[in-house]
Order: sequence, then C-alpha cells, then structure tokens
Amino acid sequence: MTTDPNQAVSYYAASANPAPEHPPLRGDQTADVCVIGGGIAGCSTALELAERGYKVVLLEAQRVGWGASGRSGGQAIAGFASGQQKLVQQVGAQNARRMWDISLEGLQLIRDRVAKYDIECDLHWGQMHVAIKPRQRADLLHEQREAEQTYGYTQLEFMERDKVESLLETRRYIAGLYDHGSGHLHPLNYTLGLAAAASAAGVTIHERSLVTNITHDQPAVVTTAGGRVRAKFVVLCGNAYLNTLVPSLRSRIMPVGTYIVATEPLGEARMHRLMRKNIAVTDINFVLDYFRRSADHRLLFGGRVSYSGLDPFNTSNATRKRMLKVFPQLADVRIEYAWGGYVDITMNRAPDFGRIAPHIYYLQGFSGHGIALTGIAGRLAAEAIAGQAERFDLFTRISHRNFPGGQFLRMPALVLAMLWYRARDLL
Repeated sequence: MTTDPNQAVSYYAASANPAPEHPPLRGDQTADVCVIGGGIAGCSTALELAERGYKVVLLEAQRVGWGASGRSGGQAIAGFASGQQKLVQQVGAQNARRMWDISLEGLQLIRDRVAKYDIECDLHWGQMHVAIKPRQRADLLHEQREAEQTYGYTQLEFMERDKVESLLETRRYIAGLYDHGSGHLHPLNYTLGLAAAASAAGVTIHERSLVTNITHDQPAVVTTAGGRVRAKFVVLCGNAYLNTLVPSLRSRIMPVGTYIVATEPLGEARMHRLMRKNIAVTDINFVLDYFRRSADHRLLFGGRVSYSGLDPFNTSNATRKRMLKVFPQLADVRIEYAWGGYVDITMNRAPDFGRIAPHIYYLQGFSGHGIALTGIAGRLAAEAIAGQAERFDLFTRISHRNFPGGQFLRMPALVLAMLWYRARDLL
C-alpha cells in the first residue's frame, strides 16, 4: 500500500458513489467565470454562480474531489482553526462575530444542499473535542464560555471523564466538549454531489485539465495543455494543489501532509461499543488525532502531520500505533486502507480570501476546517462577482504573512517549530 499522499487509494475512493467522467478541455471556450479546482470550494463557487445565471467553466487538474475535499477527515466544524481571538485582534469584535455567524451558515449550507440535491454522503450531526491534560480541559471550558457568552452559541455541552467514557470506549480523555451543531460526512461523495448539482445547473466541467497559465487581461485567458478559456472572472480554488501557478499565493500557505487509516469492518455491535454515538472526535493537541465511524462500521482514524512534505515513516503502521493509544482493544484489527493528502494552512490559521487582480479571486488557507468553510467561501465569492462583495471583503481584511525562509528554507524552519509544539503536547 503506497504512502505517497497523491497516490494512495483511500476508503473514500473505494466507497465513492458513481460519477461521470468529464472530458478534458479541448480548444477555446468563453465563459463569464472560469473556476480552477474541482473540490468543495470550486464546485460550490460554480454552483452558486450558475444558479445566478452565469456561464461557468470549471477546470480540474485531476478528477473532481481528488484533493483535500475527497480525502479529509470529513469533519464539518463551527468556527475557524485560528480561534476567534485572533480574528478579534485583526478585524474587531463586531466583524469577528459576523465571521462566526458565516461559519455557522456554512454548516447550515451543508444541511440544505444535502437535502436539496439529494446528496448521499452519510451526513451525521455531532462532533466532540476531547482533552488529554488538565490544561486542555480548562481550554475546553473557556471555549464553551466564549461561544455562549460572546457568540450566543448554545450547541456546546461540556463533559467530564465519566460522561466521555459513556460515549467512547477509551480511558485516554479526561473531558470533552460535545458540539451538537457540528458533524461529519463522506467528503468525496459530498463533493461529487456538489459537482453533479453544478453540472445540472449548467456548469461545464473539464477534468484532467491542468491550468498552466493565467493572464490578467480583461477578459482573462486561462490556458491548459488542451485549450483556453476566456472569462470575465476567474476564481482560484486549488488551495494546496495550485503549486507554482501563482507564486505569491503559494508563499502564504503551507501544504501540510496528514494521514488517515480505515480499519476492516468491525460489525455494528463492536462499533457501537467503541463509539456509542455516531459522532466525530478530535483531540486538541497541536499534532492532533481525529476519528469517526463509517457507514459500514469501520473506524476512520487520522492524524500525524508532515510539514516537510514527505512521509518518512510507514503511514499505515505509524497511524495504527496512534489509534491503539486511544483504542488498545483494536490490536487484533486489520488496517484495510491508508492514505494521505495536504491541508493548506496559513501562518495565523485564518482563511485567506482575496483578489490578485480586480477580476481574479482566490480562496485558500482553510487550515483543517475546509468541509464547512470551503462551501460558504464559494457562496461569498459568487456574491462578490455578482456585485455584493461586503461579506467577501470582510475576510480580505485579515492580514496574512508569508511563511519564513523562502522557497527552500520555509519547510525546514517549520519542521523545527513543529518539534517544539510536539514537545509541548507531551507536557
């Protein structure tokens, strides 16, 4: 089983709903908007624009959902990876509250789209952050108070060890913060469902159409090996997979490797003993673990990050060892799938939305909160193109810095920083 994050066969791919292949771009086309990237952000943007009457062409370098949107942990979580206080410092308390509300709209958008377009993606509500150490327990209590008192969010339930253990068959966690408003889903099937809805709304999708150049002319010209698209607007949704297409954007995010395993099916009874509710669980270490149930009663367990862009260890074995720290009773269970992919993080872990030209937009930097935020980001980009840019421009007020070290030294610099954070997780 390969550990190359771009090649490993995931459980999601093996259990994907049937989906059509879209032909590569051939020849010249014109559009109102050209969307680059066939993940949740790209499909959401395209769908929103098509439903507003725009002619949209979507270009995907591989297949729809090939990147993070089809490989991730599948957790749809309220808020932002940065936390609210960083947003308050940057944009003020009132605007940070507006951003929080937009994140909740992103969760509702998932609920609405799954129902409206009849997307079969194993959507379930309920997610819990768990504490391993006393200081983390205090962090969870603070998070609950802030959410309730500052943002009026009453979906959080604090649980002590005994209540956590009534839900999870593990002694690892001393407390938990159960979020009844967040949830989890099969990310690839959700993305494929969005693409199907976009196609039905009139979006032209081209797969295996790697973009090699974008001009800033009006209209812009987007070039692939097989053709060109002339468009009044362009929206870049490639995130960690844009590579060198726009170097100024690449320097503002770091592609971080994260890895997931899927066990063999455990059977309904054993899975229910392990996790009594069908929720997603994440610890709050900096190098975190996360897990949830699958529709066919497997445990999906992820974590381990690689800031070097490489996976120097055997992914399946290393992630399995982390799984056994949580559930040692699974020592007899085989791992049937192991895969990885890249999360696009920013220095401050806040999302990075903006323009590289008045008519060329970009969405990136979801920092591990992409299932919900990518969808609502697509709506904000569509609003801006349609002339209602207030909500999109709210996010452009967040300041972002390039990762230090330049092209060759930023990875080693971040690896050193990660050693410090990993040491802190042990304290």
